[in-house]
Amino acid sequence: MFFSRFKTKLPTAQEALPGRAEPVLAGSPRHTVLGNPILGPYPEGLKVADFALGCFWGAERRFWQTPGVWTTLVGYQGGHTPNPTYEEVCSGETGHTEAVRVVYDPAVVSYERLLKVFWESHDPTQGFRQGNDVGTQYRSAIYTHDDLQAKTAAASRDAFQPVLTASGYGEITTELAPAGPFHPAEEYHQQYLDKNPAGYCGLGGTGVSCPVGVAGA
Repeated sequence: MFFSRFKTKLPTAQEALPGRAEPVLAGSPRHTVLGNPILGPYPEGLKVADFALGCFWGAERRFWQTPGVWTTLVGYQGGHTPNPTYEEVCSGETGHTEAVRVVYDPAVVSYERLLKVFWESHDPTQGFRQGNDVGTQYRSAIYTHDDLQAKTAAASRDAFQPVLTASGYGEITTELAPAGPFHPAEEYHQQYLDKNPAGYCGLGGTGVSCPVGVAGA
């Protein structure tokens, strides 16, 4: 790819592509599996969690399969470019991750349980890659919406690290940061593996269980 220097280096705000004023996702689509709207505002009492763990196709499926999740959508987060396209994100010149927004009912599923799904669904020690998928958009990240989420995410990371180390893995490279703008991806990416059951899923965990009691049910 022409902009390959940004596959392993995040662009600065000055280097990032300019983007556009309008979102790339048009309309108000419904979740093809759960049946609920994927865009807000969401019903009162529901909460939002944002995760990046590699290619967002397989990542989204892991979360929509989790009981208590009301809706999910994929998009771009953690970068500079407003309303980027998929191609722009893949160039590395926007600084975004491929992220999943999870809207959940905290009376049914805890944030800790979602963190367990996150940690066990990918290898959080790989930096700017997941398996054969290489690029800054594939980095591991948790984007938090309040202080409690931030503290809980950090505690789960700190508990998971010694278990990973004991299993021969390196240091966790997961980015923990306050949630910034979430730019929904194009409609064909939403619930991609429901629309294309034989489609590519590059998601792969470590096989190591995140400690119950810190990121448990």
